[in-house]
Amino acid sequence: MRWPPSKWFCYLAGMIMLYRAVPATSADWFANAEGTLHYTDDAALFSATRRLNLEADPTQPALDSSLLGKGSDMVFEPDLNVMHSLTSSRWGRTEISARAQAFIYTLNSRFNHASFGIEALHELVPGTKVRVRFYSSPDLFLGDNESRQVDSLAEERVTSYIGSVRLEQRLSDDWEVRLLTRYGARLYNDPFAERDTTFWTVGPHLVWHATNRVNFTLGYHFEKGLADGRHQPVLKDDTSYTNHYVAFGLESEITERFGVQLGLHYERNNWLSSIEGDERKGGHETVIVGELNARYKLSERCRLRAGFQRSPRKQSFEEDVVYNTNVSVGVSYQF
Repeated sequence: MRWPPSKWFCYLAGMIMLYRAVPATSADWFANAEGTLHYTDDAALFSATRRLNLEADPTQPALDSSLLGKGSDMVFEPDLNVMHSLTSSRWGRTEISARAQAFIYTLNSRFNHASFGIEALHELVPGTKVRVRFYSSPDLFLGDNESRQVDSLAEERVTSYIGSVRLEQRLSDDWEVRLLTRYGARLYNDPFAERDTTFWTVGPHLVWHATNRVNFTLGYHFEKGLADGRHQPVLKDDTSYTNHYVAFGLESEITERFGVQLGLHYERNNWLSSIEGDERKGGHETVIVGELNARYKLSERCRLRAGFQRSPRKQSFEEDVVYNTNVSVGVSYQF
């Protein structure tokens, strides 16, 4: 199923134009630029592990085991986020941002890719905000895989379009609840078109501001994705799924200059295929990611960053556990 992204662009563009048309009492522009260098021990898994968190895209395209184990690599990640904040006497405060991000591989250049996003955050009333996002990751190379369509090896590529809305409600000075819903599509190149998937996600996030320097976050997502392969039993390649994702995070400003962030993420994909001969029939996949990130403030505008991720993943119909380790260092600067 081909899901057109144009309606998301039109909706967000229209909302931006609406806010721009309202006379503003104040307006500000900001930009944050980051450059990060990563070491990964599995180039094919790096992107999926990197984005598995509440604020990114925790449910990634189905990854066959034959695609993994492509060796280590160094990856450069440039990231630019431009933000526009305005306050209007009629509509209140709104923040609009656009983000561009890329992953550039040293040895495995076919994995090079970029992603783009646009976001609007509007304060409805004091303590209540709504956040609208659109995200796209075009033409992501997953690897050379066996195509059921052409019965030979072919490049497997996927383009993702995801729109989401999140309601953020402050319950008190210490507690905040967030309710997320999103809808999206992953569209594959022709040799893997049976994997085209539309999906929807719902889930709550709970944030505890324990002190001025310490925050705890607990989040859960339920997601269901339906692939075109469920209507093509002859191909025996139905990647439809239900997904349960749980995340726990701790963020602490240890000193005025030094802060750390700890995260533990767990997800389980239950494959929904009912096709005889499909290896995913009755199967499931589990993924766990543990991460530690640290940042040091050199000045009011410049920060140094370092991070570590470790992830095991296991398909129920395979014996081996696949591991991925990523280490990163970087710098960010706010304009």
